[in-house]
Amino acid sequence: MIMKLPALLCVPRHLLYRNNYTTFSKMLRVSQEKIYKVLEPKAIDIARQSLLDGEVIALPTDTVYGFACDANNEDAIKKLYDIKGRESYKPVAICVKNLESFRRYGVSEHLNDTLLNRLLPGPVTIVIERSIHLSNRFLNPGTTKIGIRIPMFSFIKNLCSVLDDKPLALTSANRSAERSSLNINEFEPLWPKLGGIFDAGQIGLSEDRRSGSTVIDLSQPGVYKIVREGVALKVTLDLLKEFNIRLIDDNF
Repeated sequence: MIMKLPALLCVPRHLLYRNNYTTFSKMLRVSQEKIYKVLEPKAIDIARQSLLDGEVIALPTDTVYGFACDANNEDAIKKLYDIKGRESYKPVAICVKNLESFRRYGVSEHLNDTLLNRLLPGPVTIVIERSIHLSNRFLNPGTTKIGIRIPMFSFIKNLCSVLDDKPLALTSANRSAERSSLNINEFEPLWPKLGGIFDAGQIGLSEDRRSGSTVIDLSQPGVYKIVREGVALKVTLDLLKEFNIRLIDDNF
């Protein structure tokens, strides 16, 4: 009895390699067409429209490259987690344009403007209780808190300003558990999944830059907890000490 081999096994190896290479080349070519220099006049408008269309984009931040999407778009948030390969219980932060937006999306009556204007904008993420205006059930479902940043880097700052007060969900541009990215080539395998890639070149020369923003929990009056040390820990702790805000123990 003669058994027939599956058709795929009868294809010469060099043809399989050529087909796979051709497919990869097409994907890469399409991805490269979605790369925009941040100084291009059209870049902000393209980024804005991509976000409004529910896409996930890559862009430079104050620390590393990040993935961003509309924080109140359920499908976009699910897409963001899929690209990251991230478990849904692991929270992501949001990015907003100014202090007014910060207070809109987080419960912050116990934090005065003087303190917040000293901490922000820049590479600091402040964790507080989320407000009713963050309505996305897929955004950080395992916690009532939200980390909020106000950016200083010009491109993402300008993008936040043209989004009609929409918050951006923001996380580092890499697969979960892999190192963060200081240039767009470091996350090249993920390009095909993105709606746009906004290139500012190399945004940091030091490996310390990869540690990301300093994340501080200020959800309770008068106390703080360090969630992630990040790049701005010392200046942040000095500032909190100046305002008589003390470190709380692990039972927080």
